Amino acid sequence: MKVEQIYTGCLAQGAYYIISNGEAVIIDPLREVQPYLEKLEKDNVKLKYIFETHFHADFVSGHLDLSEATGAPIVFGPNANPDFDCIVAEDGQIFELGNVKFKILHTPGHTMESTTFLLIDEHGKDYAIFSGDTLFLGDVGRPDLAQKAANMTQEQLAGHLYDSLMNKIMPLADDVIVYPGHGAGSACGKNMSTDTVDTLGNQKKTNYALNQPNKEAFVAAVTEGLTPPPAYFGANVMMNKKGYENIDKVISEGMTALIPAEFEVAAEGTGALILDTRNSGDFYADFIPNSINIGINGDFAPWVGAMIGDVRQPILLVVEEGMEEETVTRLARVGFDNVIGYLKGGVAAWKEDGRETDQVNRISAEAFKSVFKAGETKVLDVRKESEYEAEHVEDAYSRPLANINEWIKDVNPKEHFYIHCAGGYRSMIAATILQSRGYRNFSEIEGGFKAVAEAGVPKTDFVCPSKTMNN
Repeated sequence: MKVEQIYTGCLAQGAYYIISNGEAVIIDPLREVQPYLEKLEKDNVKLKYIFETHFHADFVSGHLDLSEATGAPIVFGPNANPDFDCIVAEDGQIFELGNVKFKILHTPGHTMESTTFLLIDEHGKDYAIFSGDTLFLGDVGRPDLAQKAANMTQEQLAGHLYDSLMNKIMPLADDVIVYPGHGAGSACGKNMSTDTVDTLGNQKKTNYALNQPNKEAFVAAVTEGLTPPPAYFGANVMMNKKGYENIDKVISEGMTALIPAEFEVAAEGTGALILDTRNSGDFYADFIPNSINIGINGDFAPWVGAMIGDVRQPILLVVEEGMEEETVTRLARVGFDNVIGYLKGGVAAWKEDGRETDQVNRISAEAFKSVFKAGETKVLDVRKESEYEAEHVEDAYSRPLANINEWIKDVNPKEHFYIHCAGGYRSMIAATILQSRGYRNFSEIEGGFKAVAEAGVPKTDFVCPSKTMNN
């Protein structure tokens, strides 16, 4: 038996590849399936099943394309009702794979079809659980995402999750290995560990959710502090449930190279959003007007989903040479299939064609320090509220990037302000959104809070209520 975790950092997502005696199972595959096909061929094994722990909200799974390519059936847990052929398993049902077995543990709560797959080894011993979004390391799945589909409140779903954990997971032996669906950085939980594998025994000791005294306390703990889910989550659920375009076709269409004149015509004729995926250090000094910068070398796909929201939005790309296919693929992972093409030759070709570029007013942390006056200088901190509460520039306002559509209307365009995040990635996203909507009277701070702190700008951990998003 071989168990391989295939972890994708930009999505904080774990897929799993298990083989035994010439047969394989893949759990929660990513949308691009070619790497799995190559593994199967290399190991000379037959894919027997494709297991899905639930209808994912944060990415589009590859179950349909993988099933079409291999003939392997798709397996969901109880309550699943997709618009395609699959096996809807029963609670407790056994699926054999070579010399090992998988037992279906129906664990509703995150969603009502959520299922944990228990791997039983060659000796009949419980070996590992593939817990999807039911149990994370340090956390459990948020119970607010499936409220509409389940016609329940988040408290009712949290109650189901408690029962699932207490009745199906906690009774398992301490040495059972936990392979979760996500790790730190995913929006599917709020307190996930940076580790990606652990023992159940350690989780019983350290996971806050598993250490609540009763159901009422559990429900209160797991529903506290939940932020609104990213706008694209609902669309991804529907794609996973109803079907989607073949990944090869999506990539082929997105790989259309456009010269500057064609790029401009496409932008004007389709209402496409211009997405520039270069790093902020290259982007800020020269970019096509009204571009939005979300760097590929960061939490790219989640921020695209959070900031753009509508997966049907036409997109035109500006990327570093050689990153075209990678970018289209990463967008497709979260359901953004409507990429029209990319600018051939990038911004250099745009300028050579005599076309104008724009700039963001970026300043150094030292320059910011020289003008900063506590109580007078207006500073917007676009980090998460938890980051802000831990430490922030004195008298800065908490304005999380994820909530920009809420707070942007309160910005006074006549009053100069400064904007920063932790290191410059999120603040450049915010800066480009601000400029695309006509706000230009601001300075973005290079290096973010880290650089500001190192420069000696006064900071504090005191949170003034008037500085939060709620006021």
